[in-house]
Amino acid sequence: MSDFERSSTARVIPPARPRKLAKVPFVELADGRLQGVVSSGSDIERVYVSSVAAGTYAYACSTNNNRPCGGARGGFCKHIGALITEAVLQYGAERVARYLRVDVADGEPTAQSLHLTMSQTRPSAADSKAAASVFSRFLRHLAYLELPPTTAPLAEMHWFPSTRAVA
Repeated sequence: MSDFERSSTARVIPPARPRKLAKVPFVELADGRLQGVVSSGSDIERVYVSSVAAGTYAYACSTNNNRPCGGARGGFCKHIGALITEAVLQYGAERVARYLRVDVADGEPTAQSLHLTMSQTRPSAADSKAAASVFSRFLRHLAYLELPPTTAPLAEMHWFPSTRAVA
């Protein structure tokens, strides 16, 4: 067993390509969904929590105050489109397609082909119960940005062992 396998630190995968965080500040593949936070185009103080379920492509989009997105009626809204595009930048098209179980017929998947393939299945709207946990994780990530740069361990992450502390 290698040192990496014996340590319990999580491997960080670098982004497939650099992305700007202004439009989609938070995107993740978690809980069987592509989910994240998308900035409003019209109101600087409003964000949308959007998600697409793996396999069924059931979608949800609502504001951070749990108001439904007006554009997500009968299909993907522009926030979900932006989320898919940024997920492809963050994780790579192949990984997003594999996670969401999207079979793109023509060659290499792209953000546009993933969006089109999922949209053609006419997915249903999902319950937006997950929005609270996604937004909470986003706020938790923002809290780390307020900490001063340091190489010392963070107190709340003390349960991560040092990379050299392998028994």
